[in-house]
This record gives sequence, structure tokens and C-alpha cells, in this order.
Amino acid sequence: MLEGELSDPRIAPSYVTDVVLAPGGKSARIYVAVYGNEEEEESTLAGLMTARAYIRSQLRERMGVRHVPDLTFAIDRSEKATGRMEELLGRIRKRERKQVAANAEPSQVTTTS
Repeated sequence: MLEGELSDPRIAPSYVTDVVLAPGGKSARIYVAVYGNEEEEESTLAGLMTARAYIRSQLRERMGVRHVPDLTFAIDRSEKATGRMEELLGRIRKRERKQVAANAEPSQVTTTS
């Protein structure tokens, strides 16, 4: 549904990463990851919140159920954080390899007899 059925230009390319249903099933929080910067994340969130009623009606129709929970949307930044952590860990590994290589080189000191 996010890929093309919502025609709001504020909604950037995005995908659902998680859905948390509240006990009792009266509300659900949908976590969405957005391909884009922080400004695009905020505009996507605003567009999704505006389209809530339409999304609920489509879910009700497609799932064939009488009740669909109230929907709230949240931006999932966990993948971006994971990517950043991987980048930092890569830098640390690179630094460690350089240190090991520097320590492994034999000293260039020559002795004369």
C-alpha cells in the first residue's frame, strides 16, 4: 500500500518494519523506515497520519474483519543507527589493523660490531 496506492506527494519511498498491537487490539503502532533524510521522514510521517482513515478502511476491506485498530505511525531509525554503528566499527577495525601492522614490523635499528 505504501508503494503506490497513497498518492500523497509527502510520502517518500518507505516500508513497514514492525507493527506493535496494543493489548486488547484497539490500537496499533506501525514503524516505518524511510529512504531519505530527516525532512523526508517527517513529511512521510505527516502524510501517513493524514491517510490513517483511508489505510484503516483498506485494511478492513482487504482483511475482511469488522474491527481494525486505531493506527499511529512512527519512524523506525534502527537500520540507520545500525548502519552508523557498522561504519564506526569498521573504522575501529581498520585502526586496529594498522596498529598491529605497525607493531609487527621489525625495528629498523642496525647494530655495528
